[in-house]
Amino acid sequence: MQKKTVHLFVFHTLSDWEPGYAVAGINNPAFQSRPGRYGVKTVGLDRDPVTTLGGVTILPDLALGELEPSRSAMLILPGGTTWDQGGNAEALEKAGTFLAAGVAVAAICGATAGLARAGLLDDRHHTSNARDYLKATGYRGEALYLDQPVVTDGNVITAGGTAPIEFAHHIFEKLELYDAEVLEAWFGLFKTGGPEYFAALLRTAGT
Repeated sequence: MQKKTVHLFVFHTLSDWEPGYAVAGINNPAFQSRPGRYGVKTVGLDRDPVTTLGGVTILPDLALGELEPSRSAMLILPGGTTWDQGGNAEALEKAGTFLAAGVAVAAICGATAGLARAGLLDDRHHTSNARDYLKATGYRGEALYLDQPVVTDGNVITAGGTAPIEFAHHIFEKLELYDAEVLEAWFGLFKTGGPEYFAALLRTAGT
């Protein structure tokens, strides 16, 4: 089985916690319907090290210029203050290329504002940190804004910055990472901490 790659865009000020659940779930074969089907690689504006908002240094696996949609299962765009400063234009251009090629893009927090500024949310249902947050970008998609933690419309997943678990849940669903019952048990466990969900996770995964 050939492993498919999910690409995580990394940049200075990246909000560490926002893609954490998604990355961990994708890279951890436990409970997956087809273990080892996916792996995560990091992609930066270039190959120079970046420092996250939490002070963690990341050395990108590749640069955006090397990334082709045909070699990717999904592009994940985390939040970070750089988006609100009008940065990461190259990543937004790449996101548009991905969507044109039919490859999924998942954005959370500030990255949703980036998609809005790029016109990529004008004709798709979506969400973000708040309606007014996106409205301030001057985009034309306000009528399609949904006041929900996370929204998936076709190949675009959007989420607010306080919804990293919901964000991961929709990413896992899009990738078909887990069987449906396993996915719901995973979500219940990490969202509520209820021990009954841990038992359900073990049971549905056949452990």
